[in-house]
Amino acid sequence: MPGLDAFWSERGKAYLRCFLRTYLVGASMNPRGLMSVGILYAMQPGLWFIHPDPKAREQALKRYARHFSSHPFWVPCLVGIFLAVEQDIAGRRLPPDALQKVKNTTSYTLSAIGDSVFAGSLLIFWALCTSCLLLLGQRALPLGIGIFFFLGLQVFRVYTFLGGLRRGFSFLGALKNWDLINWGRRIKFLNAALLLLLWSLLFPARDFVSWAWGLGALGLAGVLTLRPILPRWLLAGFVLGTLTAIPWLMQRAVGGLPTGLP
Repeated sequence: MPGLDAFWSERGKAYLRCFLRTYLVGASMNPRGLMSVGILYAMQPGLWFIHPDPKAREQALKRYARHFSSHPFWVPCLVGIFLAVEQDIAGRRLPPDALQKVKNTTSYTLSAIGDSVFAGSLLIFWALCTSCLLLLGQRALPLGIGIFFFLGLQVFRVYTFLGGLRRGFSFLGALKNWDLINWGRRIKFLNAALLLLLWSLLFPARDFVSWAWGLGALGLAGVLTLRPILPRWLLAGFVLGTLTAIPWLMQRAVGGLPTGLP
């Protein structure tokens, strides 16, 4: 099988090691270069194969020993693109400084998309969906959803790595057609509905006073988050303390004997 032979060739083994090392890129985060050590570690097997000359290897390593940061889910895609560019540099189809001109722009753009779609939409959707299902008494379904998302992430990492490796920077055009930003916005609307469902499951039935106070505090927190006046951790603590203290204060106001905070 030619395809299998190509996969197990020296080039295939080097690129496979590059892909596996992308799982460890975040393990070397540092305040100066962020993921610079990790991306250098991930690229090293491929650079050693692409540039057999020691001087060329040294120059290639210097191109990645600089500040680097992106969303971890996009790192395989970026490593694949960088390897494709290094092949063009080794074949003298691109000048060595061509990579540096677009490396930071590409990594930061994908980082923003990753923060919006993955961290700001899909991860929250998974957490809210799992919480609601657990409160409804489900066990197998939340586990199945978690496994589905985990396997889906691995497929995404493999697909984007191979796409970047085969097509280089032209693969970014295909990613643009996915319209990920708008998909992230749609998922956020769904997250809002799941948040209301979670709210209804957490509060006692027919406790309209708690509903009113809770929704008011949640709306106030949302407004203050859009126009930050206080640090978010302080705002979250204030909202949590308010939600906890108001029912206790209302119980005292009607003359009841409070037994402690709910």
